[in-house]
Amino acid sequence: MSCPSLRQIEYLLAVVEHGSISDAAHALHTAQPTLSQQLKALEKTVGTPLLERTARGARLTPAGRAFLPGARRALAGAERATGAARAVAGMAHGRLHLASVLSVALGVVPSVLTAWRAAHPLVDVELYEYADLESFTAAITDGTADVAIGPLPEGWEGPSHALGAEEFVVIAPPADPLAGCDRVRLAELADRRWVHYGHTHGLADLVDQLCAEAGFTPNAAIRSMQTAALPYLVAAGLGVAIVPANILTPDFPGTLLRLNPPHLRDLSAFARPAPHPVITEFLDIAQGSARLLPEHLAISW
Repeated sequence: MSCPSLRQIEYLLAVVEHGSISDAAHALHTAQPTLSQQLKALEKTVGTPLLERTARGARLTPAGRAFLPGARRALAGAERATGAARAVAGMAHGRLHLASVLSVALGVVPSVLTAWRAAHPLVDVELYEYADLESFTAAITDGTADVAIGPLPEGWEGPSHALGAEEFVVIAPPADPLAGCDRVRLAELADRRWVHYGHTHGLADLVDQLCAEAGFTPNAAIRSMQTAALPYLVAAGLGVAIVPANILTPDFPGTLLRLNPPHLRDLSAFARPAPHPVITEFLDIAQGSARLLPEHLAISW
């Protein structure tokens, strides 16, 4: 079943407002035959007369009166939708969908969102966080998210802005024998108990790979899918861990050691090809505001 066009609804409402087809045509700057033709097409679509033509003008039939409230809502809704789209295009208000991996959402995204909110306080952001890189990449390719912050997928064809490299560090309990050291080789931790990531967490494979290159498999005392939980578990004395340095807060009570050799991961802000101007603006702001190393570490390092 076909539906009336918004133009046809607009014409009908104009006739109701002005009381006659000729006056409505004059107000709409439309030829009277054109308006009459569109009204007849509307009535054909609906399947019943909506207007009764009289010598004094035009008035609604009972079916027309029943049609009127919905017609007004439809036109008002279309006007609101158009206004919302134009507002987003002008960055007045709206909502962006942002995808990120768990650790980056915790350690990097807040600095970007702070800058975005300062520049566009009425364009809100809905954050989607993913534990693994496959789901993260799918979110931006399938349209779930408008823009993404994290490792750039191989062969990405859309626009991307490099944000820099985040550094991974070892954290250990406060009274660990390595306390007071600045750096550590992973091979020195081969016999330790580890606070590890859950098997499906994106960083689990990274830690396993680094340890394998050092000649051992980490002995996981506990696993967690919550990146933010690892520093607390380590501080409680449950083992050592590898985490992105940017997730560590100034009040972390444990021992922090840089890896020797260091391990870095490049991060980017990126979107699908031909992005909306609002998304392009977000990419620019992300590039200028992303903080990959917390201020308390930047000062000491």
